[in-house]
Amino acid sequence: MSNISHKKKGKPKELMDLPGVGPAIAKKLMEAGYKNIISIAVATPAELANAADIGENAARKIIEAAREALDLGFETADVVYEKRMKVGRITTGSRNLDKLLAGGIETQAITEVFGAFRSGKTQLAHQLAVNVQLPPEKGGLSGKAIYIDTEGTFRPERICQMAQAIGLEPKTALKNIIYARAYNSDHQMLLVQQAQEVVEDENVRLLVIDSLTSHFRAEYPGREMLAERQQKLNRHLHMLQRLADVANLAVFVTNQVMARPDVYFGDPTEPVGGHVLAHVPQTRLYLRRAKDNRRICRLVDSPYLPEGEVVFVITEEGIRDP
Repeated sequence: MSNISHKKKGKPKELMDLPGVGPAIAKKLMEAGYKNIISIAVATPAELANAADIGENAARKIIEAAREALDLGFETADVVYEKRMKVGRITTGSRNLDKLLAGGIETQAITEVFGAFRSGKTQLAHQLAVNVQLPPEKGGLSGKAIYIDTEGTFRPERICQMAQAIGLEPKTALKNIIYARAYNSDHQMLLVQQAQEVVEDENVRLLVIDSLTSHFRAEYPGREMLAERQQKLNRHLHMLQRLADVANLAVFVTNQVMARPDVYFGDPTEPVGGHVLAHVPQTRLYLRRAKDNRRICRLVDSPYLPEGEVVFVITEEGIRDP
């Protein structure tokens, strides 16, 4: 039940132990959020070179040393299974939704929810930011949440309502949500970089971005800017995935939708982001409104869960079953 690569004695345990990392470089790396060897190992040479102000060749050697220290090679499937057993889940507040998701929103993964205006995306984001604070026996992870708001839709008073409904003290619940407003796509990406440091210091188990694509969509309009937008969005998504893996936290992102004019039959709605966004999140959920305050959630994509649809409602207390 161990890694099948060869292990050596005297492997680096701290940044300063890595070859090529002196006090000055270590300080720059720490300030940029690279506080441990695993964060170095999953970085790209370009990212590390920029953070430490060194050449890419030097950065590549540091990364290779970090990867060797962590044995990031092949491993047997039983080891992968043991890692999967450490995955935590956050209840959505709805038994129907939790059943669809095999227990809730999972850690070590990105979950994307997309839908039209008022489909319930932001409500679900608020609910998860509250529920993650619950103890595991009640469907939480006894942790905090980081909430990156790109559209100005975060409402602390809604957090208070939801917290009170599940027996949490509203002021405590608010203190356990670390909030930031992102004003453009560069700021949004910078906040995710800064989140790496906050995650370690504050026991963060959930990172929410509401919404993921709004700034990218506004700043890169038209086909002539599509390639640049998709490349930037791809970097952003992989940064989120690395954070989910390294810190064993859940990443929950909301996404806007657009209507396809070439679709004459069926639902013309599709999420923004194209193939780049379609391939990275492990779980994709499509929300749409029904009668009254009911919402329909369809599981569109998952590596191991079957497609399906369930109904939930949005009440004053939060996300619930009909």
